[in-house]
Amino acid sequence: MLNTFSRAMEKSRERDLEILTAVGEGRPLTQRALAERLGVALGLTNLYLKRLARKGLIKIIEFPSKPAARKRLRYVLTPKGLLEKTRLTYDYMAYSLDIYRRTRATLREALGHLDGHGLKRIALYRTGEAAELAYVTLKEFGLEPVAVFDQDEGGFFLGLPVRPIAEATDEALDAIIIATFERPEPHIAELMRLGSPREKLLTLRRPAGEEAGRS
Repeated sequence: MLNTFSRAMEKSRERDLEILTAVGEGRPLTQRALAERLGVALGLTNLYLKRLARKGLIKIIEFPSKPAARKRLRYVLTPKGLLEKTRLTYDYMAYSLDIYRRTRATLREALGHLDGHGLKRIALYRTGEAAELAYVTLKEFGLEPVAVFDQDEGGFFLGLPVRPIAEATDEALDAIIIATFERPEPHIAELMRLGSPREKLLTLRRPAGEEAGRS
């Protein structure tokens, strides 16, 4: 329950930082454009902006002032909001670096075991920032991914074609790295359902049961 609360708080802080960053850019900003940027409903965006205004982080200005004219809203970062944006940016960078360190430590431990047994055929499941970090860690061991799989197949990633997840079991793979910073359990379950042995699935963070076992 505490972990769920912590994740919710982290999401809220990330959202606040994104809004403060958008407002601080100084360009004309509509609620609709901000909603699209955040990936949330227009009504929620309105609530987020009002909450930040109540906290004194942004100022909402109506213009023009003529009664008959159609009102528009302008959002301005306050001095307090600028300080909060700076603090959240620093916290986010520190948090990201901590995630990267823990991720690399977890993966290096798993790869060290594979390397000791001469296992070299490793694939990546998922694309994006986490997969790039996994790729860098693989390079430290003199390894290269032989395949990339994702639910959104198509295109290329790291010079390899992104193939559908169903093909992951067709490869004579030594391991599949589930490259996501989020909870790995749903992806583990999906790959196992398709026929991948659990012992071949490596994660960037330890599944909840394994974390509990180590604490």
